[in-house]
Amino acid sequence: MFFDSHCHLDRIDLEDYDNDFDNLMATIEADRVTRMICIGVTLESFDEMYRRIGRYPQVFCTAGVHPDYRDIEEPDIDRLCRLAEHEKVVAIGETGLDYFHQGGDLQWQRNRFVTHIEAARECGLPLVIHTRDARDDTLELLRLHRAQDVGGVLHCFTESWEMARAAIEMNFYISISGIVTFHQAQNVRDVARQIPLERLLIETDAPWLSPAPFRGKPNYPGRVGLVAEKLAEIRGESVDRIARASFDNANRLFGLS
Repeated sequence: MFFDSHCHLDRIDLEDYDNDFDNLMATIEADRVTRMICIGVTLESFDEMYRRIGRYPQVFCTAGVHPDYRDIEEPDIDRLCRLAEHEKVVAIGETGLDYFHQGGDLQWQRNRFVTHIEAARECGLPLVIHTRDARDDTLELLRLHRAQDVGGVLHCFTESWEMARAAIEMNFYISISGIVTFHQAQNVRDVARQIPLERLLIETDAPWLSPAPFRGKPNYPGRVGLVAEKLAEIRGESVDRIARASFDNANRLFGLS
């Protein structure tokens, strides 16, 4: 059984599933994915996301505003903590810094990141971190605002081993996505080989980043097993060992039994 620690179920095109969310969920279940975290990316979309996943006991979610969205409702600590009171909310995010897709004066992005860190500490939930081309600032803000008090995960990790190690020392997990199967992603495989098993998570980031041999096609959580298979290959471990460890790690991080 697999735990997809980061997906966007509410953003998957249902056309391939007869426009039926139940069919999507049945397909995922058939692929032995028994738990998922559906990631919040805007305040405006939270209610609809929560309504969609509400009756599925295997799906939990987060509350947050993605760092790539600019002209939307800006979160504050109180609003995030109110959303965190929902039964299925198990983390704050996704949040972080993205200097690849965004340019210019990005102080607004750093301010938003700090708001999420402070909210996570206020309501006692872990953080789901998006970081791209912002290694130093990401780590500095996590340290400065004591993110180690709540920990979390650096999701869809594509940065250096040095950054991963520093995050692990601050009580964070490292999550590997389908990028690990991409031909040019040797750096991701090199890092994935070094992550301590007890700090490893797997994810799809569906509907994006389909692993090989489905690269370029819409993704869904049922393909998280392909991420586990690639990790097993490069680490010299069994798929079952990767699946079990990442399942247990995700349960521990998100406070699930």
